[in-house]
Parts: sequence; C-alpha cells; structure tokens
Amino acid sequence: MKIPKELLPLIEDGIIDEVLRALKSGKEASVYTVRAGQRVLCAKVYKDMEQRSFQARSRYQEGRKARGSRQARAMDRATRFGRRQQEAEWKTAEADALYRLAAAGVRVPQPHGYFQGVLLMALVTGETGTINPAPRLVDCHLSPEEAVTAYECLVQDVVAMLCLGLIHGDLSEYNVLMSGDGPVIIDLPQMVSASGNNAAREMLLRDVHNLRDSLARFAPELGDTHYGEEMWALYERGALVPETALTGRFRFDEHAADVAGVRLSIEDARQEHVIRELGRQAARGD
Repeated sequence: MKIPKELLPLIEDGIIDEVLRALKSGKEASVYTVRAGQRVLCAKVYKDMEQRSFQARSRYQEGRKARGSRQARAMDRATRFGRRQQEAEWKTAEADALYRLAAAGVRVPQPHGYFQGVLLMALVTGETGTINPAPRLVDCHLSPEEAVTAYECLVQDVVAMLCLGLIHGDLSEYNVLMSGDGPVIIDLPQMVSASGNNAAREMLLRDVHNLRDSLARFAPELGDTHYGEEMWALYERGALVPETALTGRFRFDEHAADVAGVRLSIEDARQEHVIRELGRQAARGD
C-alpha cells in the first residue's frame, strides 16, 4: 500500500518499521496498523482543520487550559496564530487524555507516543494473542449477561474519568471496542472539562444514556437505570470517587426546570456565530 506522507517521518526516524494496512477513516482522523519491532500498533493520523467535518470544536474545548497565557489570549481572539494553536491543542488532546486515563486504570488503548500529528497506541484486539482488531460494540450481539457486564464496566470507566475531571463527550456504541478482556473506550480528542464546560452535565448524561440505550437492546432492564444522573449528583457534592458503588437509581425533582434543551439550543446558535466569524477573519487574512 502507499505509505501516507504523515507516517514517512516515523519510518525515517526508526519509530515504526512499516505500515501494514489502513484500518479506518473517520471525520477526525485516519487509523493504520503499523509494525514497530515485534509489536503491531495503531497509528492515528489527525486530519487538518480544513479536511475535518467535525465543526463543534469550541463547544468541547470550552474550559480547556492552553499551555501558556499568550496562546490562551490568541485562541480567545481567534487570531491566525490562535487558530494554529487551537489546532495543535486539539490534535494533542487525545494523547494527553490517554496517558492520564491509562494511568488511572481506565480501559483505553495504551498510548505509545505522539509524533508530529500522529498518535501511536496499542492495537485493541478481539482475542488475546491475535492481531485481529476488536469489533465495535455496535457490531456485536451480546447475551443479556454480557450486556449487563459490559455496561457495568463502562459505567465504572465513566466514573473514573469524571473523578479526573474529564468527560468523553462523544461516547456511544460506535467508539467502544469489545476486546477479549472487555469493552475499551476509544476516540477521545474532544474530551470535555467537567468543571470548566457549561454543557458538561448534558454531555455526560448523553454519553451514559447512549451506552444504556445501546446495551438495553440485549438487557431491557438497563433502560430503567439512571447512572449518569446519580454520578453527576455525587460529583457536584464532591462525593464521587472511583470506588463509589452506584445503584442506578435516582430521584428526579418533578418541579425542576428542564434547561438542557434550552442550553444546547443557545450553544448551537453561539457555535454558528463563532464559525461565521472565523470564516470572516480567514477571508480578511487575520
């Protein structure tokens, strides 16, 4: 196969030895299997901004801290330098998150370094000792017992992430791999700050509900659980730890205002305004 130009420097520098095959191409990146010595790894090549179809970056990046005050000011002002810095921050976010999550015991691919827009990480396989990529959750048929076990594992990982102040933000059956050792969460460049993002609660609930609704196809009793609401309430009170034993039960306030829809509508309008303004600035050459 033709070697992607982004991977040529890694071969020239001896970081990887060869590119084996293309694994998938998504809205944010393309993934390849590569050989590095005796190991088979994944190489995730991030697409540049103009090539990506994912346009809601600012919603997810709210609350993230830039690496320096100058960079933060430029990103806030959406200058040309700020846009380049925002692009660099977006591309490195997944590697940073993977190292933190793996160290905390969250089931994510083990990272093996980030090199000029390319993230190297362990290949998640369906069976131990093979090089066959694990299937996505959406492509699996599970028994009721397997579905309950998978959901319990995923909820535990979501709790561990939340205890680190992180929310996946785009979690669903499409970015969970079913490895031989259980579910593995992938695709994390849009990780959300739990304390700094105004839409954090809504994104957390959407993540948990997506998983619940997907696995409830195999174990209908899961549809009656409310782990997302329970863990967020504990998080807000400072009472959530990775070892917290959740019940899945939650008492809703019947008189509480449902602000989620209104908040997301406002954010959608704000996002459209930001995109238009960036377009105007790009046209002016700012």
